[in-house]
Amino acid sequence: MGASLENHQPHQVVIVGGGFGGLYTAKALGKANVNVTLIDKRNFHLFQPLLYQVATGTLSPGDISSPLRAVLSKSKNTKVLLGEVNDIDPEAQQVIMGDKFVPYDTLIVATGAKHSYFGQDEWQKSAPGLKTLEDAIEMRRRIFGAFEAAEKETDPKKRRALLTFVIVGGGPTGVELAGAIAELAYKTLEEDFRNIDTSETRILLLQGGERILPFLSPELSEEAAKSLQKFGVTVYTKTRVTNIDTDIVTFKQGDEVQEITSKTILWAAGIKGSALGKILAKRTGAECDRAGRVIVEPDLSVKGHNNIFVVGDLANFSHERDQPLPGVAPVAIQEGEYVARLIQKRLLGETQNLEAFQYSNYGYLAMIGQNAAVVDLGPVKLKGFFAWIFWLLIHIYFLIEFDNKLLVMIQWAWNYATRKRGSRLITGKESLAFAKVITNQPKMESQ
Repeated sequence: MGASLENHQPHQVVIVGGGFGGLYTAKALGKANVNVTLIDKRNFHLFQPLLYQVATGTLSPGDISSPLRAVLSKSKNTKVLLGEVNDIDPEAQQVIMGDKFVPYDTLIVATGAKHSYFGQDEWQKSAPGLKTLEDAIEMRRRIFGAFEAAEKETDPKKRRALLTFVIVGGGPTGVELAGAIAELAYKTLEEDFRNIDTSETRILLLQGGERILPFLSPELSEEAAKSLQKFGVTVYTKTRVTNIDTDIVTFKQGDEVQEITSKTILWAAGIKGSALGKILAKRTGAECDRAGRVIVEPDLSVKGHNNIFVVGDLANFSHERDQPLPGVAPVAIQEGEYVARLIQKRLLGETQNLEAFQYSNYGYLAMIGQNAAVVDLGPVKLKGFFAWIFWLLIHIYFLIEFDNKLLVMIQWAWNYATRKRGSRLITGKESLAFAKVITNQPKMESQ
């Protein structure tokens, strides 16, 4: 068992990861009688729910990023260390950052998750996922680069492949990407090119399950699918991708196998826990699920180590539930704040009636496109324009800093009025080579 929390003053809390779970834990401990050390390999907090808007040119990276030191500057008991934790020593109660050792009395691991290709990691090169700013910038480069390459292409088959976008995965990221690319092709870019008609763009959304957005009620899932189809997206459900080979996607529907050629394949299908989850399991004896998430106790601690907690996407919390809690921001926020309260209660000796973590589900929501969204609040269900407004307000509310809120509101208002996206930049060292490479691999298409 971990050391008793009441015996150390000042109590040392180490948080690994500056995402929603880690940051909200640190903020909740900002005035507590503890010393907090937040460690992250990035110096900023990333608002991941809006990453797809960076990938499609609506927002800039700085609009959804907040420097960790600035966010926590008023928490005088908190310091931020820039670096990566590569090991944990539960016996010595310290985390290891290369040759640096950081002691802790309580450890919170909140390093999140990354995309999973279900054992087909070779697909990643052809079908990038969306978890980091670098991922979003790479997606943006591919999306806008495809239109630029199509503008120069004279071969109809190659041009068709360039104007075909395939998104794998029908969860929120996949749905929002599909809707945003449709808006780009059919509205934003319709007058920007001279040699191509962007309305000829094909956008395919492939979902393995029976319906997209399966966490919503069936009627809202159906509404989302209909809205996407109105936007020009072709939705395939009960569809399993069996292979991705450079620019050919092979997928299976029932007994029927199809192939489609696309120069832009985007992955939004699965996640797996960060590498630190397996390290933690090895060092503590904790169990991980098939996705690499750490199975936690009802109080979010690691079994046998009551001073080590896991919160956010890396935690598998499935107590009194059929399935683990989803990897969404509200779950991570509530878990972080719960652990912060638990630590303070233990320090005060209030150990008699420590309640288990309970997630308050206030609902789910997803953006489809301009003036279209779906919101499931349990008894209250919204769709269309009012759901879209609700989606905007919720995302503004959860942005961390005031300047981010202001910038995003202004950018959204400008985009709504003009339908012009100001962040349509093709950047990166490969940006010039991309337009050449993307047209040099002719493939035949079976449909």
